[in-house]
Amino acid sequence: MDDVDLDLLVGKVDVARKARLLTGATAWRTHDEPDLGLRSIVVSDGPIGVRGQGWDERSTSLALPSPTALAATWDVELVARLGGLLAAEARRKGVDVLLAPTLNLHRSPFAGRHFECYSEDPVLTARIGAAYIRGVQGGGVAATAKHYVANDSETERMTLDARVADRVLHELYLVPFEAAVEAGVWVVMSAYNAVNGTTMSENPLLDEPLKGSWGFDGLVVSDWGAVRSTVASGRAAQDLAMPGPESPWNALADAVDNGEVPESALDDKVRRLLRLAGRVGALNGATPSRPEVDAPLDLLREAVAASTVLLRNDGALPLSPGAKVAVLGPNAATARIQGGGSAGVYPESVVSFLDGLAEVADVVHTAGVRLADRPAPLTTGNSRHPHDDVPGVLVRLLDADGAELSAEHRLLGRVLEVPLVDGARTVEVSGRLAVDATGDWRISVAGFGRLTLDVAGARVVDEDVPLDTDDPAVIHLTPPYRHATVHLDAGTTVDLLARRELRADTGTATVLAADPPRLSEDDELALAVELARASDVAVVVVGTTDEIESEGFDRTSLALPGRQDELVRAVRAVNDRTVVVVNSGGPVELPWRDEVAAVLLTWFPGQEAGHGLADVLFGFREPGGRLPTTWAAAGADLPVSDVTPRDGVLRYDEGLHVGYRAWRRSGAEPAYWFGHGLGYTTWAYEEAVATAGGVRVRVRNTGGRVGREVVQVYVTRPGSAVERPERWLGGWAAVSAAAGEAVEVDVEVPERAYRHWTPEGWAVEPGGFTLLVGPSAGDTPLTLGERSPHVAE
Repeated sequence: MDDVDLDLLVGKVDVARKARLLTGATAWRTHDEPDLGLRSIVVSDGPIGVRGQGWDERSTSLALPSPTALAATWDVELVARLGGLLAAEARRKGVDVLLAPTLNLHRSPFAGRHFECYSEDPVLTARIGAAYIRGVQGGGVAATAKHYVANDSETERMTLDARVADRVLHELYLVPFEAAVEAGVWVVMSAYNAVNGTTMSENPLLDEPLKGSWGFDGLVVSDWGAVRSTVASGRAAQDLAMPGPESPWNALADAVDNGEVPESALDDKVRRLLRLAGRVGALNGATPSRPEVDAPLDLLREAVAASTVLLRNDGALPLSPGAKVAVLGPNAATARIQGGGSAGVYPESVVSFLDGLAEVADVVHTAGVRLADRPAPLTTGNSRHPHDDVPGVLVRLLDADGAELSAEHRLLGRVLEVPLVDGARTVEVSGRLAVDATGDWRISVAGFGRLTLDVAGARVVDEDVPLDTDDPAVIHLTPPYRHATVHLDAGTTVDLLARRELRADTGTATVLAADPPRLSEDDELALAVELARASDVAVVVVGTTDEIESEGFDRTSLALPGRQDELVRAVRAVNDRTVVVVNSGGPVELPWRDEVAAVLLTWFPGQEAGHGLADVLFGFREPGGRLPTTWAAAGADLPVSDVTPRDGVLRYDEGLHVGYRAWRRSGAEPAYWFGHGLGYTTWAYEEAVATAGGVRVRVRNTGGRVGREVVQVYVTRPGSAVERPERWLGGWAAVSAAAGEAVEVDVEVPERAYRHWTPEGWAVEPGGFTLLVGPSAGDTPLTLGERSPHVAE
């Protein structure tokens, strides 16, 4: 739709209706306007799946690997295909706008939402993010570049003021968003935080460079609740305030009438909303596209292998089919496939690491250690409806007198959203627990307000839980628990009933959970050691929990929780072929990394976790991943670690030196450099020559099987008159070769790689730059000296 048509449409509605269009009708929909042929636009959280318009486990979604995993592929074509899969999922669920990708940087691995971002490097983030956007929007669904900008930590995330120098913004944190605009992104989300003193929904960065020099013609939507003013944000380049219907922008029409906000500002916002509607098929009765993807589970399985990073291998991998494998660790039978927070989805099925390996090997299993994690909600596997005797639970809304207002059958005891009805005062969740072990069970209830919990008719919890946060991730996703310990006998069924009071602004999230008795920690560890001793190979799956990596809070340590390090060393002491699989979204400490036979990173791998890991361990596919961020040996070694504001201010005093750049400046050696990753063959870097657009590199596969290598080119400027990182990524390209084969690959190094930002704009320092070529930021065996870029001024 051209601008003339949009202008005509904008002119058909008065100020009040314009203002109405600019605030959400609900949490997940915009308003319609029949006079304009505009239907409501439906949005959904991402980025690993398309949840839809709410938190309902009955509405399942395909679950992709985490963004850290997607970046670890260094494969833009694969990421674009996965974006196409998300577009198909969005249309299947009636969604027009996917609130992804997250383009913030890994400024520090302590950042709680690290798993939802791509990389510490702006170029890798930019290229992977742009591929994701092209894939999603190629299916007619809008992608959303978020969170603009400097939303790189969770502590005080809704109010912190990120103080970032202008050059640092342009050379680091704005780079992925600029690439998103170049890729044609249709939506950009403004962040909660402030930057340099102004909250982002009011910040001049929305105008310049976003809508100004970059030429973004799409819609700026707020993060949910990030619009906190009427006039200041109404005058700014913010376009849509979400969620609705309550919003400071409900007074926007009055502000126009009072002369505080010009009507022309509303006209531009409505024009952009209509342009988005035209793009997603929400205007003039258009029929939205219906993309389809063949064999989606095969694609997800491929993505797991492509993102798995092999950090170390002494020759133990790949394994031989038929080996007896002890599959150990707390995440083995219940893989952590996704991070916590608004990015979560409900997959129809999950292949655990244990299940995937059991399909190709003779396996034995025990957890080995216990993790202090959130309680396990009732499921269709252990609970039945208290009246209809079908798997699941009963959820009811009650009035002030305890009378039933509504009832529905649900599949999980974790009920995040309940359709409210007038007069509702209490949410009730009940189920009949099938007791499969004799001993002391932990029965739990979660929510805000007065909580009660009854077991077999006896009241075991009765407590008032006050609301002590305004963070929506806590209110709607992770309310606090209260627990009781109850002795139960195997073979019985027990009625469980949880209630929570509904108070203003506390949401509806309610959880009923039951955790069985377990072996003592010492006995569990001893059992794991015995299984490892009697097996050919020990695969130990270690990882994090929802209480460590999640939206809403930052990490305080990189150490693995519980006794997982002790488990690894105890198993290694009895089995030389100990392979450790790390199931985390971001870096963790691996103090035993040089003692075990092999170490692999699976990140949060999505629902095909077990199949993808089996493919890699048994050599059906090569581990294709390379690190998108540098891993420290210990959290104390990090050159950039601060994620905690002081007096509301978080200073980015490290400037341009983030990630491997900071490590290079410090002179310290990390555990594993950015870009590192092994395959099942070896490579020799033989020659690099300059080309018009970059470097041509010849590499040779010196191993015994076909493989893929990610050839990386870094730029450096020794003796520069301009303050710079010691080196920075210029570009990369992947190459495949058979055993013994030499191949050449062209790596583009764009002109921007040689530029630096000044108060007058982009500039190039006269003289030559040096290009470094190799498999990681810490290993660059080839050097191409004194390259003078031909940059048009």
